[in-house]
Amino acid sequence: MSEKQMHAVYPGSTGNEEGFIQGVKDCLPTVLGYLSIGFAAGVVEKTAGMSLAEIALMSLLLYAGSAQFIAAGMMAAGSPATAIIFTVFFVNLRHLLMSAALAPYFRHLPAWRNAGIGSLLTDETFGVAASRLTGKSKGSEKWMFGLNVTAYLNWLVANVAGGIFGQWIPDPEKFGLDYALPAMFIGLFMLQLMERSKPGVDLLVAFSAVVTAIAGSVFISESAGVLIAILFAASIGVWIEKWK
Repeated sequence: MSEKQMHAVYPGSTGNEEGFIQGVKDCLPTVLGYLSIGFAAGVVEKTAGMSLAEIALMSLLLYAGSAQFIAAGMMAAGSPATAIIFTVFFVNLRHLLMSAALAPYFRHLPAWRNAGIGSLLTDETFGVAASRLTGKSKGSEKWMFGLNVTAYLNWLVANVAGGIFGQWIPDPEKFGLDYALPAMFIGLFMLQLMERSKPGVDLLVAFSAVVTAIAGSVFISESAGVLIAILFAASIGVWIEKWK
């Protein structure tokens, strides 16, 4: 495909910008955050009594930072397997929303290839992809694969490293490792805000999300509150953009 044809498929881009290597490069800003939070997850999992093989399998099969912290904590507390499974399921329900948000950009792909993209999607790769794909009609499967695989392998390495060296770090919060994930999200969020230049809409949506999340956490549960806040705030944003 020529550069002109690629530009027609991916508006505002060239063929060199949409390949696997570019996906790897676009993932690099999240690498340090993955390493630190993944290392902390490995420490917690090791403290919960998991072996290195179990830590590696959890990072490969579950592949979810918050869910892995919760699962490790519940295992250490002796919670039954059914309770752990249901808790992880509800915590990870947000992935349905993230996949649905990116699905329109990959509707030109077969279902099984879409499933491959969605299965490796995380909060961080979603943030990068959402920023990158805004204003485009289609997304590049190769670029998304480079983004997802880089994050996936990095998370595995970080978890295993945490499991290996975790015996010497009994308190990861002492070194600020627990703040790595929020800090990374703040950085991705600020990049998107600077590109939008719509502070009024952004502040209203953010305020709606915060109020709804707090109310949901008080009256229902924290995980349900977050899901309701996402749906409510996103609906407000879409309504404003459509009717203003």
